[in-house]
Amino acid sequence: MNNLDALNYANKVLKLNNIESYKIDSELLLSKVLNSSREKILINLDYKIEKENFIKFRELVSRRTKNEPIAYILNEKEFWRSKYMVNKEVLIPRPETEIIVNEVLKLTNFNTAKRILDIGTGSGCIILSIVKERPNFYGSAIDISKKAINVAKYNAKMHHLENKIKFVNIDIDKLNHNKYDLIVSNPPYIKKFDLKKLNSDVRLYEPFLALDAGINGLSAIEKIIIKSKLLLKRNGKLIFEIGENQLTPVTVLLKANKFYINEVCKDFQSHPRVIISTRIF
Repeated sequence: MNNLDALNYANKVLKLNNIESYKIDSELLLSKVLNSSREKILINLDYKIEKENFIKFRELVSRRTKNEPIAYILNEKEFWRSKYMVNKEVLIPRPETEIIVNEVLKLTNFNTAKRILDIGTGSGCIILSIVKERPNFYGSAIDISKKAINVAKYNAKMHHLENKIKFVNIDIDKLNHNKYDLIVSNPPYIKKFDLKKLNSDVRLYEPFLALDAGINGLSAIEKIIIKSKLLLKRNGKLIFEIGENQLTPVTVLLKANKFYINEVCKDFQSHPRVIISTRIF
């Protein structure tokens, strides 16, 4: 059994199980087992694979046939030019969430000193990506899941940022009224009764705690907006992600709580995805 045989095996099995990304997934899984780059594997197709490694490879392929996300199998996901550890305790970072990072960086400069808060930090990828490029930023990141906080702490240590951000297992309701220049969040925004409609890779594997936003899909967003009135300094920014068809009700919530909407950023499918707002009172 060599690299080519293993890849052909995985390609066939994954394709039969309707995994659209079967080719790249096969390469990534073999890369994990052999602890080698995809490029090295592809230029060494005759490399002989030990039986023990092929058995491990088959086990990973089997997991992927059940629609388990490749990020969970690999225990990593790339986000904003860096890799972060992920597991089933945290939401897998999405490309559209990088809009939050991009907008923060556009609004600030390299030497800016800001106090930042990340609400519902999950893997910590948002705040860590920002702080990596803004060395004078400092602050906190919170999550109601202790296991998610442990993942975020691991990622902070991996990127040598553990002394920049304090990660706390706490609900936003219990957070003291510290004053922040900037609050960021990718909150839950899926309606409770829409959860069962999600693709199986999300529905069966990703944490409902990071997805379920109550009957109207706005419970987390509303709480964040109301609490941010107390947590933000005057003219402080609240930048957060929203779901489809939520722009109008979220706009109402923001205006009712004395926030000015600076900009609405669209995602790659031209859907409103990130709102930049300012506390104006």
